[in-house]
Amino acid sequence: MSNIGMIIEERSRDIGDFLVGRLIPFRKKRMIGPFIFIDHMGPTTLGPTKYMDVDQHPHIGLSTLTYLFDGEVMHRDSIGTEQLIQPGSVNWMTAGSGVSHTERTPSHLRNGNTFLAQGYQIWVALPQHLEDMDPAFHHIPNNELPKWAEGSTEFTLVAGEGYNKKSPVPTYSPLFMVEIKTKEEFELNVNGKLKGEIGICIDKGSIEACEEKVGKGNILVSKVEDTCNILVAPNSHLLLFGGQPFPEERHIYWNFVSSSKEKIKASRTAWANKTFPMMPNDNTYVPLPKHGF
Repeated sequence: MSNIGMIIEERSRDIGDFLVGRLIPFRKKRMIGPFIFIDHMGPTTLGPTKYMDVDQHPHIGLSTLTYLFDGEVMHRDSIGTEQLIQPGSVNWMTAGSGVSHTERTPSHLRNGNTFLAQGYQIWVALPQHLEDMDPAFHHIPNNELPKWAEGSTEFTLVAGEGYNKKSPVPTYSPLFMVEIKTKEEFELNVNGKLKGEIGICIDKGSIEACEEKVGKGNILVSKVEDTCNILVAPNSHLLLFGGQPFPEERHIYWNFVSSSKEKIKASRTAWANKTFPMMPNDNTYVPLPKHGF
């Protein structure tokens, strides 16, 4: 998805073992492991006159991870992919040296009815030696993702490795993304189960960490490996994500991510001149934002 209106929460706060903010990047924390951007889509009601139509836009230096809870999205890109994504499945597009794509409400949902749309669009930066790799796309159905339970609490390993399990999503650096759903109060202990920096995204419900209650719409970032245990409220929905951080800084401009400002500037020029890899049979075009880099 195009990062047209990036939200940066300036009121991030410190509660002990964690930093708390709304989505990333925020002022005190630009990345969590290799994760550089998280956008919560919805929940919103679409149809019969309002649909999702994200026109053709570019990416470099990252993989996009689309994970839906409600609704459906048709993905098309410049390497010829046409893939419908449904709730619980993973769309993993690696931009590498450059890819363009669109995201639209599929035609079968444009039927005069309304429906709920909700999910997360996540950007994962590529390691420096793979920033210029060839673009690639993978779709992993929901039934291929590792799932397990601890009592009444349900876990899904969306991507990467954790809890001694491995997701089939083809990641390029050590990372994890875990979905957790509770029915009853649950004490979450991640020590020894996840490696690297840890972020906790509260999609629904709340958690209590370091004697503070934090509600939905926030992300907690662990400052230490041996964090205080986390008490998750009943009927909560969390995403845990993170991994090993890169040694080099990552720059982000619009939809471009790179360790090199020069590569971003070159991609910006290519998109402006329409010499960037473009989609066949699609003349839509999202122009560059007016702010500079």
